[in-house]
Amino acid sequence: MRQEKTMGSQSNIPFHPLGNTITIAAAGTPPTGQQAPINPATSTSAGQYRIINSSSVLVFLGVGASAADAVTRANTVATSIPLLPGTDEVLRFGADVYFTGKAQSGTATVYITPGQGL
Repeated sequence: MRQEKTMGSQSNIPFHPLGNTITIAAAGTPPTGQQAPINPATSTSAGQYRIINSSSVLVFLGVGASAADAVTRANTVATSIPLLPGTDEVLRFGADVYFTGKAQSGTATVYITPGQGL
């Protein structure tokens, strides 16, 4: 007999910000990686992030354990996360990661907000 695996009710909650939004000015050379810290008053180490590519160009998102690691990952297609133009994603990473972005051409703006939910 086949058992269906369902997601828990916590996975269906609307996205709730738990910290300030950071802005990444992605370009042909990724800027220094930065963190999107969770507000310490929330007493959580949630690692979900709402990521918006508000530009009209593809951005290769670099996520790493250090600022330099994020830049290295953004510079390599195989280790980056492609964000389509106009993309709004909620992705899960560790709470202490660094983010940066490499624009496929020109420049792009990426917004990242730490939180929980979809």
